[in-house]
Amino acid sequence: MSRPTKLLRELIALPSVNPAFLPANDSRAGEQRVADFLAATAARAGLDVELHEVSPGRSNLLARLAASRKARHRILLAPHMDTVGGESSEIFEPRVRDGRLHGRGACDTKGSVAAMLSALIDLASSPQRPGHTEIVFAGLVDEENGQLGSRGLVAKGFRADLAIVGEPTRLQVATAHKGDLWLQLETRGKAAHGSQPELGRNAVHEMARIVDLLETTYAAMLRRRRHSLLGSPTISVGTIRGGAQPNIVPDQCHISIDRRTIPGETSPGIRREIKALLEGHKLKAKLLNIRNAPCPALETSLKLPLVKQFLANAGQTRPIGVRYFCDAAVLAGGWIPSVVFGPGNIAQAHTADEWISLRHLERGTRMLVRFLQSLP
Repeated sequence: MSRPTKLLRELIALPSVNPAFLPANDSRAGEQRVADFLAATAARAGLDVELHEVSPGRSNLLARLAASRKARHRILLAPHMDTVGGESSEIFEPRVRDGRLHGRGACDTKGSVAAMLSALIDLASSPQRPGHTEIVFAGLVDEENGQLGSRGLVAKGFRADLAIVGEPTRLQVATAHKGDLWLQLETRGKAAHGSQPELGRNAVHEMARIVDLLETTYAAMLRRRRHSLLGSPTISVGTIRGGAQPNIVPDQCHISIDRRTIPGETSPGIRREIKALLEGHKLKAKLLNIRNAPCPALETSLKLPLVKQFLANAGQTRPIGVRYFCDAAVLAGGWIPSVVFGPGNIAQAHTADEWISLRHLERGTRMLVRFLQSLP
């Protein structure tokens, strides 16, 4: 069994569900057991290992391969260690079937973890080790929720000339991804007895008009904007809550909105846009942020030499864009030029039967080794 396959099997068997998705004290929560396992694996291979705690019990793992001579450059390999949860305990049991490895995190993103750390371990014992480039593997925590890992890394002043952020891209290099803004709208009405609704003001009815406006008029307006790699920004109303019981006219209603952004859009600009839309249709609602940490879109310049080199190594003349948000934009915001790359298909992520092609996993590892060996 190859190193990447063996490593991925072991990683799937170590649950690392983001604590945001589990009850308190659930034994499957947190990335620490994975971080400790990877630290031991990297240390046995002769890599320099550090654990950086970013919140109680949650640490980023950094494994470094020093340049063989004086370091002039630094490459960061940055997958995340956390996963979403699942209903069945079987999803944490690695299973190989028809050339696929099944289990939670197989493609999102323990497959990238296995490929990237395996590539670094292979490089450590290779005579073609870079002379002037330090390579750092960073297993990051909390990508699936608040990105504490990547935010903590840049807050410490960590810098690199290029970050390759591990996500399932089918082994294609992505230089752009969408941003994500979560908003809440609140309407207020006046409560009244259900037998005399004319004495009240129905907050749910007001919100229903707002939902229709957002999902039709506003969505159509967004489709007129386009990015060459990402397409159009989108809006989706994800939740709605209002009222207490059938015989009371509801005096409040809330919706939550998922607004996917493209480069050039900002949170203040989007908030102004939505407020103006509501005012123009004589609708009233209070607009609130659900989360304060910025989740902007990513767009990395193709003029950067290392980006060009990585694209050429992958056999691409043109990059792709991905529609999901990930750690790449956070790292880029900390002055680390970033691209997204990894084995697997995002269509399998978060599914009840998550899997990754072992052929993809092996090929991705070889591609990373080849690129790292090409560095000065």
